[in-house]
Order: sequence, then structure tokens, then C-alpha cells
Amino acid sequence: MTNSVSPFIFEGLPVRGFLVQMKDTWTEILSRRRSNPDTGEYPQPVRALLGEMTAAAVLLQSNIKFDGALILQIWGDGPLKVAVVEVQPDLRVRATAKVIGEVLETTSLSQMINQNHGGRCSITYDPQTRRPGQQPYQGVVPLENDEGESYERLSDILEHYMRRSEQLDTTMVLGADDTNCAGLLIQRMPIKGQDNLGGEKIEFEEDALDQNEDYKRISILTASLSAHELLSLSADDILHRLYWEEKLAHLAQDAAQPMSPHFGCTCSRARVGAMIQNLGIEEAQSILSEREDIDVSCDFCGANYKFDAVDTAHLFNSQNPTPPTPNVLQ
Repeated sequence: MTNSVSPFIFEGLPVRGFLVQMKDTWTEILSRRRSNPDTGEYPQPVRALLGEMTAAAVLLQSNIKFDGALILQIWGDGPLKVAVVEVQPDLRVRATAKVIGEVLETTSLSQMINQNHGGRCSITYDPQTRRPGQQPYQGVVPLENDEGESYERLSDILEHYMRRSEQLDTTMVLGADDTNCAGLLIQRMPIKGQDNLGGEKIEFEEDALDQNEDYKRISILTASLSAHELLSLSADDILHRLYWEEKLAHLAQDAAQPMSPHFGCTCSRARVGAMIQNLGIEEAQSILSEREDIDVSCDFCGANYKFDAVDTAHLFNSQNPTPPTPNVLQ
């Protein structure tokens, strides 16, 4: 399987892990970008970062029991202005980035996203069925450590996020090239064994950040994995090489809901129409006075949606008795 998530636990220890490998999904995301004549291919450092973000977002979504979308986002103050990965509960994933300026192959992560120490990383949990007035939960952290030094690895940013926002010891190894993206996540949980995948919290010794010796040992083993090994070896080989002295238990997949990441975009003509309605009738009329239609392309999948004056009039008929005039068609 070229797209997979492998969950596992360390028997008798408050430590669990997930390993994700996504060849088909990642190449699909890149191919849609390459095939868009308006955008073209991302620069290599952007491809590498977005691939690592894609693997990380799938790991984080797999790691929680949440009926909604997880959105991992970086707001940069360098040439990379924004990078976004969205993962649905069924592990449908989509990703995009916006670059304004030059990104060379030698451009470092901090040069790309944190030139002036204004970059931010956010993780948003957006429930599928939100109550009226309910807002998505979002945590935000800077792209630098407590000493003000910029991070040069996405894994360091996300480990910092999990420690600061979730109070969880977390170790991540991420990798991406033009044919694969993958990630390994190890996390200390406040409960031992298989129950740490959804059981009731219990108290035990060393239940604090940086205190559990079992987690520290496993974290050191995890950090020894190179990006090349992560991208080139099978899941079984990776776990055996790292943890052959540990009591590791692979967890069975739910046959009714297998954990297999796959590309899937949530854009639709109805959603684009709602966006145009949110612009308001005056703004829609202004756009149509300058061009034949309102033309919107999805940044994630490249799908194109066009609304001419008649289409736009239908959008506002229920809101305003005076629809946009079709003078541009004359």
C-alpha cells in the first residue's frame, strides 16, 4: 500500500506512535499544481515543506478522535506567505501554498517563512457540525524557540506547538521528496497501554513534561531515524530497526473505516457561490462590470468555477430584488 497510517503502542508504557507514508497522495497533490498553467510547480524548498506538512497533518488527525477537519497552517513573512494542509476525519487531504518572491534551492526554512520573526504556525480543529456561534478551536505558536532563535525544521516547530499548546511530550520525524512524503510521531500519553488510544485518564508517576524516562528513551531512538530512511524503507522495517528491543504492538485497522490517506478536495460550485454571496451584490456587480464572469479557481485542486451575470443574479435573487446587470455580455 502506497498510502498508509500504521498505529502502534509500546506495551506497558504510556507511549504511542503513528507512522504515515503517502506516495500516491503526495504525487497527486504535486501533479495538480504542475498541471495548472496559472501557477506551475512549487520551488523545491516549498515542495519539501508542504510535503512534510502534509505528512504531519495526517499524523495529527490520526492521533485524535475528532469529528471534523484538522487544518495545519503556516503564515510566513518571507517569500512563502502561506502554506495550508487540511485533513478530514476520513483522512481526505488537500494542500496548497502561496509564494510571492524568489525561493532558491539554498533558501533555508527560516529565510522562507520567518525572515523578520513574524511567522506563525497554527493548528485549527473545525467540527463538522458546529453549533450556532461556536468557533473552531485554534492554537498558534511563533516559528522560533523561547530564546528567539528561528527553527530550521518543521518537526521542531510542531514539537514546540504540542508542548506549549497541548502540554504533551512529542517527537516527530518528517520527510518529503518529489515522490513521497512520510512522518513518524511518538507521544507520551497520560495513560498506559492500548487504553491510551481512548481510555479514561489515570494518574501515574512521572506524568509531566520531560519527566518520563521510558518516553525519553523511545524519543532518542525515534530521533535517530533519518529522512532518507523514513522515505525509502517500509513501515515494518522502520519500526523494527528503531524499536527491536522494545515490546511493540501493532494496532489493527478498523475494517469499517480503514486509515488510508487519500487526496480529496472539498471545493464545490455551491461553496464558491456562497463565497460570492458573502462578497455582496455591489462587489459582484463591480467585478462583472470589468469582465464577462466571476472566475474562481481552487488553489487546492485546480478546479475552475465561472459565474456569469445570469448565474450571479440567481445567487442574489433571494437576497435582493435587483440582480447584477449583464451589461458586459452586450
